[in-house]
Amino acid sequence: MSRKQKGSDAERELVEMLQLAGYASVRIAGSGCSKFPCPDVLASNGSRVLAIECKSTKKERQYFRKQQIKELLEFSSMFAATPMCAIKFSTSWHFIEPHKLRDSGKHHATDRKHVLDEGCELV
Repeated sequence: MSRKQKGSDAERELVEMLQLAGYASVRIAGSGCSKFPCPDVLASNGSRVLAIECKSTKKERQYFRKQQIKELLEFSSMFAATPMCAIKFSTSWHFIEPHKLRDSGKHHATDRKHVLDEGCELV
C-alpha cells in the first residue's frame, strides 16, 4: 500500500469517526495537490466548523510542511473555520491546534507526548 493510499485511508477513517460523533464531515480528495488552499477534511456539528489537516504515522513524531499549515490557516480564515491538525499515532487519533505545533526549522512538528500535553479532544 502506498503512502498516499495510507493517508487517504486515514482521512476516511477520521471522517467516519467524526460522523459518529455528530459532525457532518467530508474528505476533500486531492487536497494535497490543489492549486488552492484546502484542508484534508472539513467538518461541522452545526455550531463549530473545523478545517483539518490529517497525518498518520507509526512513529513517535509527525511533521507538517510549513506550506501545509500556512494553507490550512488561509483556508480556515476564508471559511470561518477552526484550523486543526489530526494525527493518528499507530491506532489512536489526537488533535492539536496548528499554533501549538513546534517549529523544527523546515517543518512544524509534534510528538505523541507533546500532543497529549497540548492537544485537545474533538470527539
